[in-house]
Amino acid sequence: MAADDAQSIAARYIACWNERDGERRRALLGELWTEDATYLDPMMRGEGRAGIAALIEGVQARFPGFRFALKGRADGHADRLRFSWGLGPDGGETVVEGTDFAVLADGGRLRAVTGFLDKVPPGA
Repeated sequence: MAADDAQSIAARYIACWNERDGERRRALLGELWTEDATYLDPMMRGEGRAGIAALIEGVQARFPGFRFALKGRADGHADRLRFSWGLGPDGGETVVEGTDFAVLADGGRLRAVTGFLDKVPPGA
């Protein structure tokens, strides 16, 4: 996988998590994720696009006004992708940070994402 492809997929992934409009978010998920995609991190799990959309809505409700941003460059090899991100108020310091690992299907769509949380606020 070319570095530009890895960065593009990671940027589109972050766009899904930042999209506040439910209809537009479902469209983005449909373009980027396979129908049977899975998401897993230490705090939540989602299966299928509808399950992943519900997770995103939950994060947005818990952190209103916060946005995700990529940290550094995404890295890809064959059908694998790795990238780091931060979540915080627009223009402010991140309160949550993580590193995600993805398995891609043919065509570069996300089949599975496993997230690791690198920084979590106390009590989360």
